[in-house]
Amino acid sequence: MSTGKVHKGRNDFPEDPTDVLRSVLDLTPAGEDAATGELLFTGETPPQARGRVFGGQVMAQSLMAAISTVDGERAIHSMHGYFLRPGNALLPITFAVETLRDGRSFSARRVQAIQEGKTILSLITSFQDPVSGLDHQSPMPTGVPDPESLPSTSDRLGRMRHPIAQEWSWARPFDIRHVDPPIEIAPDRSEVATNMVWMKTFSAMEGNANLHRAALAYASDYTLLEPILRRHGISWVRPGISVASLDHAMWWHRPARADEWLLYVQSSPSAQGARGLSNGRIYSRDGELVASVAQEGMIRVPGDLQYRVKNSVQSLFLKGAGRPRR
Repeated sequence: MSTGKVHKGRNDFPEDPTDVLRSVLDLTPAGEDAATGELLFTGETPPQARGRVFGGQVMAQSLMAAISTVDGERAIHSMHGYFLRPGNALLPITFAVETLRDGRSFSARRVQAIQEGKTILSLITSFQDPVSGLDHQSPMPTGVPDPESLPSTSDRLGRMRHPIAQEWSWARPFDIRHVDPPIEIAPDRSEVATNMVWMKTFSAMEGNANLHRAALAYASDYTLLEPILRRHGISWVRPGISVASLDHAMWWHRPARADEWLLYVQSSPSAQGARGLSNGRIYSRDGELVASVAQEGMIRVPGDLQYRVKNSVQSLFLKGAGRPRR
């Protein structure tokens, strides 16, 4: 439940955080590559506290570039991407789209997201004409609290005097509400390999089904590695931890709007070799399975005494940082 109005620690965040999403999904055509014939687009990157481009942003922009080259009746139904290099939030990104196939029912595109001549994300996506066929789905979990009964990120972190906490609270385009105990600043001692969040944009999004699917890809990258951290009793602020997405796959099953509440149900079947795998299912509020997701991430966690001491000291500091100023 909301704890009331929380004052921002900064005043330079957008009035409507979803404007960030609108701006990054609005790509600019940049002509054609003279050597390859690929269609080129450029995209905007908002300021980011860590200096790295959010992976969900690059995926969503790559999808928007591909969408621009496909007949409007065909909807995205799958995407497979590899994160090859970290993106620099201070540099422009160019998206090069290669047409792999345009068949009677399906179209396929390859997109390379490029900075300074190097690929940071390589993605293939497929589109399909609307068609009827067999239909079944895994059921939505029951007994889940309504999103309105849960605190928002700004309710929980908005008072913290830390740039990342402030960015998560006021600059994320999506309202993310954890069903399970959040692990941003404190671990979950239950050590279960699951996670569940409600999510939607803060304001209504105009656009067709493909734009909403690209927006959903953006949000799908937020919390997908949390089942791995939760399973091992680790929070996002563990000193010395290094986390990075390696690849991301997504399948869209049924229409859904990114500006309506969606339940993101996540689990991790395995972690090993400094890598962990997470799976996700995204449901509409009325119980339709709208998308499935899978991601492998690199997770390196120092375990020596020095980092355990730093972890304890940092926990005490963060508790103090979250107190209101007098």
